[in-house]
Amino acid sequence: MNGWTEEPILFQCGHERLVGVVHQAVGSRRSTGVLIVVGGPQYRVGSHRQFTLTARSLASCGFPVMRFDCRGMGDSDGRFQGFEETGSDIAAAIKAFLGIVPAMDRVVLWGLCDAASAILMHGHENPRVGGLILANPWVQTESSEADSFLRHYYWRRIVQRSFWIKLLKIRVNLRSSLGDWLGKIRAARSADAPARFVERMLSGMNAFAGPVLILLSEHDLVARQFGDQCRATDEWRQAVGRGNVTVHHLASADHTFSGRAALDAAMSASLQWLSQSDTRPCR
Repeated sequence: MNGWTEEPILFQCGHERLVGVVHQAVGSRRSTGVLIVVGGPQYRVGSHRQFTLTARSLASCGFPVMRFDCRGMGDSDGRFQGFEETGSDIAAAIKAFLGIVPAMDRVVLWGLCDAASAILMHGHENPRVGGLILANPWVQTESSEADSFLRHYYWRRIVQRSFWIKLLKIRVNLRSSLGDWLGKIRAARSADAPARFVERMLSGMNAFAGPVLILLSEHDLVARQFGDQCRATDEWRQAVGRGNVTVHHLASADHTFSGRAALDAAMSASLQWLSQSDTRPCR
């Protein structure tokens, strides 16, 4: 590719004006575009310019890309509705994106954390969506957070030599730590009703017939909570075990791929999947 262009756009979502940026590779004829959905509280640039770098990386390989601010975020008008209620924002962005790049006939939705959760809830609603890329989807509830801390932090911590050295040197507040540990056990054992948004995510995944890529970071509690959720019930195990779902684990990556090597690995996995997947619209 000989580079790409970046064009700011304004578009409507109901009575509100939203702001986005469209990246187009010079000379590209790809019919698949990527819409980056941003969760809150963030805007279209992202932590450490993550979404800007992601868009440019994908555009440099020929894919048209759009990133945008949901209502009430960044430079967009209105009030933020919460990630569970961003279906209208996503639909408006898809319409605007297709209007700017008429050669596209399908759009892949890319999202991190609660944006990935929103994509799962709403991606199946639009017939022009041909695929989903979900990075570290958010499924956290009070009990799942406590359970994940117990599974992935506390038990690992107590077998570390550094912990016992600090304890022997009285650099650990044993009473406070024990109280916190017992509190996590009580929370993990609480009989929380399943969060409504988690049920909607599962329903949305089952309703979507196109290809799905799930990116899970090794050093991220949110990713581990999602992994625990996928193992918790037969319904989730079956959903992620379908032939249209690919799960890719990113070694040494944190939640937002803050290291350049981690971001490059996430982009490499996304590009390989985009090149190999059949992302035709699910009509």
